[in-house]
Amino acid sequence: PPVMLVKLFFQAACVSLFFPGGQGRVYPGRKKPASFAVERRRVGPHVCFSGFGSGCCPGWMLSPGSGQCTLPLCSFGCGSGLCIAPNLCSCPDGEQGITCPEPPGTCGEYGCDLSCNHGGCQEVARVCPLGFSMAETANGVRCTDIDECLSAACEGLCVNTEGGFVCECGPGMQLSADRHSCQDTDECLATPCQHRCKNSIGSYRCSCRPGYHLHGNRHSCV
Repeated sequence: PPVMLVKLFFQAACVSLFFPGGQGRVYPGRKKPASFAVERRRVGPHVCFSGFGSGCCPGWMLSPGSGQCTLPLCSFGCGSGLCIAPNLCSCPDGEQGITCPEPPGTCGEYGCDLSCNHGGCQEVARVCPLGFSMAETANGVRCTDIDECLSAACEGLCVNTEGGFVCECGPGMQLSADRHSCQDTDECLATPCQHRCKNSIGSYRCSCRPGYHLHGNRHSCV
């Protein structure tokens, strides 16, 4: 039909307009002109070419010092990290990703409470549990256990526990009602001796009635 002939003629005119000189400028597949490689080496890495000149490839920008496309772009932002490649961040914790997590808030792991008065409200850090103190660490504010044994007044041995401490007494002694001082345990109440028992501080001693002598086990009478 005549309409088809007009369309074919129009397409042929467009091809000859955009590709003057015929097949000499057609590069099939991925083959690039020889001048492309030369120009790319001269300008620097990450340079893309278009029909109207050259510019940085997507994800890269010009370095102010060299004028070459060497600075990567991270569209999601790296926060406290560093943009090392297009949309790739190196974070302070050593991890890599498209972005870096926000640093912990000023209130630390226990969050914030609102303290309100007639003048308004402000965020204040939640206090640590009893026996713990706030401490700055590499990961933010944390509650760390207080070693009460550094200042505890235990008469015997002090054992630090999570959030507190415990006083312990040595052999033959027992903890007093105040949980700090030690008092003697009267071992003779348990009748460890066959005849007679004499209590002493932290210990006891067995003896026998007249006509008997103490056995080698220090408890029996013979």
